[in-house]
Amino acid sequence: MKVLIGLSGGVDSAVAAYLLQKQGYEVSACFMRNWDSLANNDYLGNPNINNSQCPQEADYDDAVKVAAKLGIPLLRIDFVKEYWDDVFSYLIKEYEVGRTPNPDIFCNKYIKFDAFLKFAKEKGFDMIAMGHYAKRIDKDGVAYLCKSFDKNKDQTYFLSQISQEQLSYALFPLGDIDKTEVRKIARDLELEIADKKDSTGVCFIGERNFKEFLKNYIPAKKGKIVDIDTNRKIGDHEGVMYYTIGQRRGLGIGGIANEEAKGWFVVKKDVKNNILYVASGSESDRLNSDSCLVTNLNFISGKPKEGEHINVKFRYRQQDNGVTIHYVDEDTVKLVYDSPYKAVTPGQAAVFYQGEICLGGGLIHSTYYKNKRTDL
Repeated sequence: MKVLIGLSGGVDSAVAAYLLQKQGYEVSACFMRNWDSLANNDYLGNPNINNSQCPQEADYDDAVKVAAKLGIPLLRIDFVKEYWDDVFSYLIKEYEVGRTPNPDIFCNKYIKFDAFLKFAKEKGFDMIAMGHYAKRIDKDGVAYLCKSFDKNKDQTYFLSQISQEQLSYALFPLGDIDKTEVRKIARDLELEIADKKDSTGVCFIGERNFKEFLKNYIPAKKGKIVDIDTNRKIGDHEGVMYYTIGQRRGLGIGGIANEEAKGWFVVKKDVKNNILYVASGSESDRLNSDSCLVTNLNFISGKPKEGEHINVKFRYRQQDNGVTIHYVDEDTVKLVYDSPYKAVTPGQAAVFYQGEICLGGGLIHSTYYKNKRTDL
């Protein structure tokens, strides 16, 4: 069976390619180029980047070395337009209205498991594979997306918007091993990238000061930072879209004379009036919600029943939280929490689980506490 694996230049996809070889697949690799730093003016002159080579090209060089070491062909494909149209434009629009998106989820949905899958099929491949920490388990003709063995690295959260068809064509070779074992395999293979640092930046855009990066696309518009309790101005912000609910660092608020320092955190963003509201003291009093509406629903392998108790993650690596699901319409559900949760943020993903199975997910539209909307 012919498999095309996305080879990023990192250790995870490299070891995934090797494991596929061991399992007897006919493996080829492909490096995806999805972001043009030079064309988008966010690379040249950046003092935090070694100007001798774009990081994306350095990753490509690493992918070339890995492919050569494993003795597999390496293709290269550009999805720059697709990434801009389907992922990056969405990210910018969400930030412009004060929401906090998760572009990696839509990168998987539209690029890695859509554009890349179509490319693989056109080239005659039977399956695609990725270096994600996730499992696919088939039962009675249905593919189920399941949590990986390494729960600390599990990436099903980011795969929650893929479809049943996309999953049915995908392999996840790292599903049953942990990161320590991945590093060990890479060292045993004498891969140069065995100890390469994991990428923690936005999918394909990479690691950078994200606030400064956004300023290239959303002009900074300074405004007031206001104490939500007293309605007094206590500072200035650089643009409300650059901040997230619950954020404490980087607010630029110093000590206030004759007041006990309790620490300030963001509680509300008024995009229309360009005001950033903050509070001090107990976060639970300000950031808690006990229910939320979730839209843009995607179910991978069947929908939970009305009134069913399931688990949900409101952010990556968060513990599973118990909720009861209620259907508002075909594309909206209300989640009623077992107990109040902190900093559930509109624009972020809510990802649904039944035990080890990732059912799918949606986008948090609005949050409520004691039947009062809290995100306005």
